[in-house]
Amino acid sequence: MRRLPGGVFHMGSDDFYPDERPAHPRTVAPFWIDTHAVTNAQFARFVAETGYVTVAERELDPARFPGADPADLVPGAMVFTPPPTPVDLGNWRNWWRWQPGASWQRPFGPASSIVDRLSHPVVHVAYEDASTYAAWAGKRLPTEAEHEYASRGGRDGAAFAWGDEPYPNGIAQANSWLGRFPHDNQGVGGTAPVGSYPPNGYGLSDMIGNVWEWTSDAYTPRHFPPSATPVEAGARPNLLAAPAPGTPPEPPRRVLKGGSFLCSPDYCLRFRPAARSPQAEDTGMSHIGFRCARDA
Repeated sequence: MRRLPGGVFHMGSDDFYPDERPAHPRTVAPFWIDTHAVTNAQFARFVAETGYVTVAERELDPARFPGADPADLVPGAMVFTPPPTPVDLGNWRNWWRWQPGASWQRPFGPASSIVDRLSHPVVHVAYEDASTYAAWAGKRLPTEAEHEYASRGGRDGAAFAWGDEPYPNGIAQANSWLGRFPHDNQGVGGTAPVGSYPPNGYGLSDMIGNVWEWTSDAYTPRHFPPSATPVEAGARPNLLAAPAPGTPPEPPRRVLKGGSFLCSPDYCLRFRPAARSPQAEDTGMSHIGFRCARDA
């Protein structure tokens, strides 16, 4: 872990996606944060010592999926699958597939393994999985503000963690999508071993790119600075609201930070510190991992 000094920084951005607004000053206290995302090797040790079973490996509750064929209700996860030709970018189903048997230790399905991927970030972890690991390690998940502060590496206000250009001198500074998304892969095209790219100014690896990372913050469609009393507060989603009768409850959504190997300028320009993404707590995917933090 690295101890970060904390302080005031400019959180968010007014220049990209609406949910990053408004840019505002935010104060974070000193804290510790992992130098890289939790790896398959680290997660395997946790599972070996605790016997923990991840959300993706558990049996599904038919009550949560009314009308579904029981034969389809088997453990599994969403796996990125690049199509052979250009597709409609408005439909994410063109490059994601539900893969029965996919999990953190079988990231592409039952026939796959992590034997040769122990230094890669663990994926297919839901929010509960990440939180449980953090508690076992004597840590916690970072807040959204902590993650953004850490990912900037001391470059306050820059569009990217390394400056204002996405590819300075034509060189990728993080594991993001290179080529036309999602069919033309000219880069890694998947996760890379942690630390494959240069660390940022705080000595932290892959705060941007490689995998999205869970934070402890509930997602809201815009920032609400601590000093502000938002006039539209009543319109914010109530994550604890009871569903309508007969409607399966929707899982709360948490903020993901950092972007992933799937972030591309022609589809998802989110390999930036200010970028954020909502994710259902009960859903892990092949581009989502996490790292831990701890109070100073």
